[in-house]
Amino acid sequence: YNFNIIDTPGHIDFTAEVKRSMRVLDGAVVVFDSVAGVEPQSETNWGYADEAGVPRICFINKMDRLGADYEKSYASIQNRLSKKAVRFQIPWGAEDQLKGVVDLLKMKAYTFEGDMGMNVIEQEVPEELKADAEKYRAELIERIVEHDEEMMEAYFGGEEPSIEDLQRVLRKAVIANEIFPVLTGSALKNIGVQ
Repeated sequence: YNFNIIDTPGHIDFTAEVKRSMRVLDGAVVVFDSVAGVEPQSETNWGYADEAGVPRICFINKMDRLGADYEKSYASIQNRLSKKAVRFQIPWGAEDQLKGVVDLLKMKAYTFEGDMGMNVIEQEVPEELKADAEKYRAELIERIVEHDEEMMEAYFGGEEPSIEDLQRVLRKAVIANEIFPVLTGSALKNIGVQ
């Protein structure tokens, strides 16, 4: 696959370029500051993506910064942009204690070591995050299965869908702008960007 990445600055001076670029995008990664959450220009650009029907993934960045607050940033996305945003990952730590991320679909924790964090180390979800991870995973699965009647009936009947089935339905829902997955990490420290 050939990926063409168009990096549009979030600054208000580049609004016209952002709007024009929406016409050629297959998808967008909307990056939010973990301290500031949704900013006014984020709302403008989100509106352009809505107009153009561009599927989006949200990335809450700078989790290593002083004052980083994943939950506050996530709530600002939900309240100001879309209730269709759903946690796909949660951070493992914050500020100077940021260690990695927890993938809620696979229920695995990841740390990033070596040159530019390229060594992705998969491990079990740490004990201190298990309760939250299980709660948010249940929310995520419910949001996914509601887009497939058969899967929803099976799930509410007590049957856990496979990761492959969840990914298949999630993919369709993201492309249809029915779900906006929210991921997190720190681009500066190469945590969660691989």
